[in-house]
Amino acid sequence: MLSKLALILDKRKELPAKYKKLIESTGVKVFITDTIEAGLETLTTYEPDLIIVSDSLDSALPDTIKKLRMLSYPSRPCIVALSKSAELQDKLDVLESGADDFLSEPIESEEFKARINAHLRRHFENMISETTRLPDIKFSLKILKRTIAQNKKWSAMLVKINEFEAYKEIYGNLASDKMLQTYTAIINSSLDEDDFLGEFDEGEFLILTNPLKTEHIASFLTYAFDSIVEKFYNEEDAKSGYIILYGDDNAGKRVNLVSTSIGIISSEFQNYDSVNTALNSLFATCKLAKMNPKSSYIVERAKISAENAILNKDYNNRIVIIEPDEALNYLLKTTGEMQGYEVSAAQDYDTAMNMIKTAEPALIVLDAGDTETLKGLELCKKLKKDKNYKDIKIILSTIVHDKKMVLNTGADIYLPKPYELLGIFNWIEHLIKEFNS
Repeated sequence: MLSKLALILDKRKELPAKYKKLIESTGVKVFITDTIEAGLETLTTYEPDLIIVSDSLDSALPDTIKKLRMLSYPSRPCIVALSKSAELQDKLDVLESGADDFLSEPIESEEFKARINAHLRRHFENMISETTRLPDIKFSLKILKRTIAQNKKWSAMLVKINEFEAYKEIYGNLASDKMLQTYTAIINSSLDEDDFLGEFDEGEFLILTNPLKTEHIASFLTYAFDSIVEKFYNEEDAKSGYIILYGDDNAGKRVNLVSTSIGIISSEFQNYDSVNTALNSLFATCKLAKMNPKSSYIVERAKISAENAILNKDYNNRIVIIEPDEALNYLLKTTGEMQGYEVSAAQDYDTAMNMIKTAEPALIVLDAGDTETLKGLELCKKLKKDKNYKDIKIILSTIVHDKKMVLNTGADIYLPKPYELLGIFNWIEHLIKEFNS
């Protein structure tokens, strides 16, 4: 992978070759162009980290640097000027035009290498995550762009920790940072020096590698991650298999333990001509993998587009309400229909199952039942154990104020009665979006 790249703009023959050899001895790939036009094309295509500009070019050195700085503003490379002049005014003109350094020729080889290394070190240090010590999203996208431009076989993997934000909210920054650092170490252990690992966001990583290795890496990561997950939770949460969020907006929400989802795309199956098209497929494929509640990965195959699979899925806004209280039942049904949902409602549990089979809802508002029978709890358990209904979101409303007991049935939300109508419909909107994502 072109993780470190320099561009030399120089019309001469021998000196650019010498500079290239010196820079490549430090592990940096170097391109040489002898015209400004060719240099600008390389700049646009590859976004090099360092540009060395010689005064041997046809245009004035300050003018060339101004043009390079203007066209490279988003990627902000280091620009070093080379000149036969040692005049102070020439140095000032070049530095004011946007160069980071001015080197007068001839220059000692060791000094040249030391200066170039210093510029590259500062350049990369500005694009490193403090927690994981990985390249940040800006740098990762640059490497993806270079990889696509090379027209070689490559594969990209989007690795995501699901429910990371919820974990961070409950367990805090120190614990969540430790999780990120541990997973980073696991991922690094599965890669070699030719691979690239960067960070898109907290709990979101990009891997660029050879297509032949991707499924082996993904299989190892899902297994390794699941092997350590419980170590990040206290004994009670690990045994329950979920955590409960608190606060005004999230009180009573059940959240699964973290898992990892991996989306994989490859140049073998599709010709990606831009970073945006690659990212669209990558995120859509990862979203498919996330539909599995456990750690899993999805590989985009030929003629099977994960992106299309997501887009073609019908949006399900159907709700089933099981509420014995006639007045509340009517109020929930009427309000739901006014908000644009397709609502089916029943007051007894005996007809509930047939209604659910017929309606195929995205969400069920289910009353737990009276304190003696708790029929709603039993129905919730039954639905969550059935592979045909386990993905349906369930809000369990109840007069029994035992949050743990209710959530152990598999319910997504524990909602104690009495509740506010605005509150429950906020949850309905959120969960239906989640179901359709």
